[in-house]
Amino acid sequence: MIEKNSLLLGLVLGCIVPVLGFVTVEFIFNTLTQMGWMDEVSASSAGRRFRTLALLAICCNLIPFQISKAQRWDDTMRGIVFPTLIYVGAWIYKFYGDLMG
Repeated sequence: MIEKNSLLLGLVLGCIVPVLGFVTVEFIFNTLTQMGWMDEVSASSAGRRFRTLALLAICCNLIPFQISKAQRWDDTMRGIVFPTLIYVGAWIYKFYGDLMG
């Protein structure tokens, strides 16, 4: 059993939560599109939508981070930060051309 205040738990949460967040936000976007509350994705907006989904997924790490902060689980917070920084670096690397060019 993993301790609640452990670096390992933070690493696991930091890796899994953005993936689950991406799936959840994508499901919400698709549902809103089918209901007619959002515009259909066109070829020109597909890249922007994916970029937004990826950024929102990374931001989902704020939820377990804030819970860990409230409980004073410092090691778990440290563990969440490392994968988050890796995801942010990958996001910047992938979309650098779109953002800066």
